[in-house]
Amino acid sequence: MTRLRVAFAGTPEFAVPTLLSLLSSPHQLVGVLTQPDRPRGRGQRLSPSPVKVATPAAVPVAQPQSLRSAEDRAQLAAWRPDVLVVVAYGLILPKAVLEIPRLGCVNVHASLLPRWRGAAPVERALLAGDEGTGVTIMLMDEGLDTGPILLQQSVAIDPSDTGASLREKLARVGAPLLLEGLQGLADGSLRPHPQPAEGVTYARKLEKREAPIDWRRSAAEIERQVRALQPWPVAETVQADPRSGLSERLLIHEARVAPSAGAHGAGDGGSQTRGGALAGSPPGCIVATDARHDQGYIRVQCGSGRLDLLTLQRPGGQRLPASIFTRGPRALEPSMVLGEAV
Repeated sequence: MTRLRVAFAGTPEFAVPTLLSLLSSPHQLVGVLTQPDRPRGRGQRLSPSPVKVATPAAVPVAQPQSLRSAEDRAQLAAWRPDVLVVVAYGLILPKAVLEIPRLGCVNVHASLLPRWRGAAPVERALLAGDEGTGVTIMLMDEGLDTGPILLQQSVAIDPSDTGASLREKLARVGAPLLLEGLQGLADGSLRPHPQPAEGVTYARKLEKREAPIDWRRSAAEIERQVRALQPWPVAETVQADPRSGLSERLLIHEARVAPSAGAHGAGDGGSQTRGGALAGSPPGCIVATDARHDQGYIRVQCGSGRLDLLTLQRPGGQRLPASIFTRGPRALEPSMVLGEAV
């Protein structure tokens, strides 16, 4: 096996499995690039990235604000890498960086390129309702995830996958695939091939403004939104309490498409279920609640179909099962309407 001098550039948890695989491989990890420490958590304390935390003390770490200047690139050049492995680094690599490693820069991308080029391929695949995605090992060029492909591996998307769970699956696939790609690149057994011209889509970065639920959309679309936006920014809605006139934000952590009215056992009846059909309910209207602790729900009318909210959270509170929100003075009740006026 050809032993390479490998530099690594990555920042979030998604990059850690690949970093660890390099550390346990025959290759020599000569240095790590990661983004500068950032304020995190409720206290906004300055904290290192997951990649920095996972890097052994014996491996040098550099945290430039950018890589635009020769001074910013000096540490990478001093490591004399044969190859730079890039996994969700978060900074654009200028041409001068791409030219430093002898074998170029190799990227682990969480999609089957050319589908979902860009910053949020995992979440965009979930939001689109894709049945599968995968990992691409590619040589980087100056474009946005446009470089030639070395290897790809498909991964099925389960109906229960969230942004967090799918990202974890792809990270586990990407780590060994990267090692295979490095070896093939080093010994010449892998020939990079251009990406297809057809099927290009772009995965723009997630934004906080995508969190509010538009109840006019279908139940299936909203259910995908809830799963895709875990763990950030988390789907949310507003509850206006007609008794007090006050509104509060509700974070929706788990939901499912409600069975159709004609499905076996799908009625709104039951000793612990409140609400009836509420025919003609507007989108966002709570049409039924179930107070059973282990399988309770808050059923909401959508533009088409209904959605059962299963796990919710009030700001500053804990994630709790829906049944907790059906009781007490702040209970969510049938005929209440969720969501801001649109």
